Amino acid sequence: MTAATLLASEVGTAPACTAVGVSRATLYRHRQVAESPRPAKPRPTPPRALSTEERQVVLGELHSERFADQAPAEVYATLLDEDRYLCSIRTMYRLLSDSQEVRERRDQLRHPHYHKPELLATGPNQVWSWDITKLLGPAKWSYFYLYVIMDIFSRYVVGWTLAERESGQLAQRLIRETCAKENIEEGQLTIHADRGTSMTSQTVAQLLATLGVVKSHSRPQVSNDNPFSESQFKTLKYQPEFPQRFASHEHALTFCREFFPWYNDEHHHWGLGLMTPATVHTGRATEVLTARQVTLSAAYLAHPQRFVHREPRPQQPPAAVWINPPTAAQNLETPLLALH
Repeated sequence: MTAATLLASEVGTAPACTAVGVSRATLYRHRQVAESPRPAKPRPTPPRALSTEERQVVLGELHSERFADQAPAEVYATLLDEDRYLCSIRTMYRLLSDSQEVRERRDQLRHPHYHKPELLATGPNQVWSWDITKLLGPAKWSYFYLYVIMDIFSRYVVGWTLAERESGQLAQRLIRETCAKENIEEGQLTIHADRGTSMTSQTVAQLLATLGVVKSHSRPQVSNDNPFSESQFKTLKYQPEFPQRFASHEHALTFCREFFPWYNDEHHHWGLGLMTPATVHTGRATEVLTARQVTLSAAYLAHPQRFVHREPRPQQPPAAVWINPPTAAQNLETPLLALH
């Protein structure tokens, strides 16, 4: 319950539990366990388990010269034909596994284990997500490349550029200029992206190291690791004015120059409590909520019969936003926000 505990220290226990979606009793119980954890009880040895001497006999046979290159099933069958039974095939595998002697003997491609990114933003300019999408050009197999950097807390597009090619140098320039515009300080920001060539280029990595920005990457072929950029591109391409193809670079540039101001300043985002990204990014959410409450209260006073349960309240923007919120099985943490 690390996330709930941290949030409770800022907003209080009850609001934190409401945001996380757990009861206060659960939080109190985990606090008590964390303060005085119970010692783990040693697991009793099953009565059917092999004794230490018997285990050594089995391992001795498996390590012997005639069985060193044989599978446990072959060893089991051979010994059985010799009127000897030491243990089951599964037990042989278990003993070999305890000795770290079970593996694939053939040379096979082993994919590295990629850590699932878990990123938390509780305010603007803490975590950015960036990606590149293709826009169809005037001819077949011709494309324009749209680079977009988004703040995941406010959904505000902090930087974008349109190019005729995908390049690490162009990405480097966009990130550097955007960080300067947003006054990013060293150690303040994490930038998340997928594993495209520009995202993993040495040029971009060196820039982020120089700026003191932490880099994060999605796992291969896991689109859910970069949901905010994917969602924003869908909003872009589902616009009624979005053409099937762009006639020229200037045509695509004109469209983007109209779309991004609309998206930042006019688009009421459902994931932000129907506020615009600019409102949340610039810290004006409380002011807008207060004004909306005045309007709703006036509507309630004018027609209370239309509101059955209580006086209406405006939708609230999230207090925290996750990429891959930890599950209950991981450090007993729970998500603060379900991604839209």
